[in-house]
Amino acid sequence: MADKSSAIPRSTSENLIAVLSLLGIGAYLVLHYALDIGHEVYTLSLNSVLSSAAAELYQGRLIFPIELVSVPLLAVLLLGGIPLVYQLGVKLGEGDWGSDLLAGISIVTAVLLDEYLAGSLVVLMLSGGVVLETYAVRKASSVLEALSRRMPSVAHRKLADQLIDITTAQVNIGDTLLILPHELCPVDGTVLEGTSTMDESYLTGEPYMMSKTSGSQVMSGAINGDSALTIRADKLAIDSRYAKIMEVMKSSEQYRPNIRRLGDQLGALYTPLAVIIAITAWAVSGDVVRFLAVLVIATPCPLLIGIPVTIISSISLAARREIIIKNPAILETIGTCRTAIFDKTGTLTYGRPSLTALIPGMEHDEQEVLRLIASLERYSKHPLSRAIVSAAEKLKLSLLNVSHITELPGEGLEGNVEGRQLKITSRKNGVEQHPEIAEYLPQVSGGLECVVLIDEVYAATLQFRDEVRSDSSSFINHLKPSHLFDKVMLVSGDRESEVRFLAEQVGIEHVYFSQSPEQKLELVRAETKLAKTVFLGDGINDAPALTAATIGIAFGQNSDITGESADAVIMDSSLLKVDELFHIGERMRKIALQSAVGGMALSLIGMVFAGLGYLTPVAGAITQEIIDVLAVLNALRAAMPPKTLSDF
Repeated sequence: MADKSSAIPRSTSENLIAVLSLLGIGAYLVLHYALDIGHEVYTLSLNSVLSSAAAELYQGRLIFPIELVSVPLLAVLLLGGIPLVYQLGVKLGEGDWGSDLLAGISIVTAVLLDEYLAGSLVVLMLSGGVVLETYAVRKASSVLEALSRRMPSVAHRKLADQLIDITTAQVNIGDTLLILPHELCPVDGTVLEGTSTMDESYLTGEPYMMSKTSGSQVMSGAINGDSALTIRADKLAIDSRYAKIMEVMKSSEQYRPNIRRLGDQLGALYTPLAVIIAITAWAVSGDVVRFLAVLVIATPCPLLIGIPVTIISSISLAARREIIIKNPAILETIGTCRTAIFDKTGTLTYGRPSLTALIPGMEHDEQEVLRLIASLERYSKHPLSRAIVSAAEKLKLSLLNVSHITELPGEGLEGNVEGRQLKITSRKNGVEQHPEIAEYLPQVSGGLECVVLIDEVYAATLQFRDEVRSDSSSFINHLKPSHLFDKVMLVSGDRESEVRFLAEQVGIEHVYFSQSPEQKLELVRAETKLAKTVFLGDGINDAPALTAATIGIAFGQNSDITGESADAVIMDSSLLKVDELFHIGERMRKIALQSAVGGMALSLIGMVFAGLGYLTPVAGAITQEIIDVLAVLNALRAAMPPKTLSDF
């Protein structure tokens, strides 16, 4: 087997051929017009001093041979055309009758007709199409690169009074590590000494600086703030949350759906039909010129140029609407997706949970309880913590000193606040651990809630609500009638009560709650096997699911990784923009079909006339150029915004 590292990647070779074609065609045009001007000047000079008969005699002995003009085009056809024709011949051997195969036949036909410029233009179009697709389509490899650039590699191990630099692979569970200011946290762990803040946005999708003190949990990949922290390693580097996310990303990359290009689908029908017409014209008339004339007019420029122009125009329109298309292939297939999968926070909600009620227990003051829990919650990474701290800030409550914090998944937050032991946990955990508090708890609400115990005594119930986007319900309800979605799903890592409450508010039947990134990934994979899927999410925890879906749409810029994982990024977090993306894709497909199918229909009419002998190869080439112009002009309409891009 050949060494892959020594081979030129296909995209690189296509780039080289495209550049060569541009240079060759440019050189030809310069030489052609320069020679025409020189020829006229030379003729005028001869006519001024010689008789017309003598001038005609000397015009056949020009200083610059006319054949030199074609040298750049011959170079294009030899260095660029031959490799492309070879590749297309291999595809033909594999039974692939795509539109670019007909372009290969056109290159050979152009050479046989001495139409070197036409052949060079086909080479440019063929290589340029691949270059465009390679440049525009961002696949999971870019996601892995973005992740690997942030993967921690060095840790500072503390042994007695010494500090030793080691690789993260050498870190053992229980090691004491020092994280210097502005460094990446090397592994998941617990703070032993120090007070600082950490940027965990790459891991949580939440753009907040999280406070850290003794007992706080830290995650691999988070960026430390201005103060050093001493931590205990709780996991090996390979088992850290960051490494696990990267592992899931690698796995999801292997399952990414392959979307067949619209041009290939049409070319599979157009190419054999054009060849049949050409062969029939030759066989019936016995004139090989008719065969060549048919193939010249059959050059599939509406497919090779019209569709890419439509895609580029649609991408430009989307960008003006604050929608970044990272994978142009989604514009071809978004109208065929039949399952919509939504994350909850930041998509159907604004991602800003607020404290709606603090119901104190007997003999507890509401503001004093809020002051105590806000003092503790400022060190938590839980999404509800921000709502609690914000509520305390609005009341201008001064926060207290905290020590001995512990926060275990599913068990809640504990800590010592000014000598008082606080525990903030779920209703379920609170009742299981302290059955006596059940009689004091208020009626179960539809949103999120937690209970507070101070010195093992019930102190309060906190109720929260993540505000639902004002247009969520109308958007969800219009998906089936307007965009033909058969199934709409809500998949969230949040608790059942909050997820079901949202589902009822917006009208979603299929609900999945308490889902980890790995579970989301498997769920999206399973649904994508049944039908084409659209997944809409926000935050790095959604990155694997975004990549596994047929189409992944990310909201906002909270996470670079999420943006890389998605096929499209909605810069202005709005469901209206998502609907505009649907319409841009559907509109692009219609215009592309008009350009491609309309261009092919006109070409087929021209092929019939050429087959009957009414069009010579030269006339056929001119006719094809007119068809190309019409197809491209129609394709450019995709860049022009219509009166409306939404229907809800």
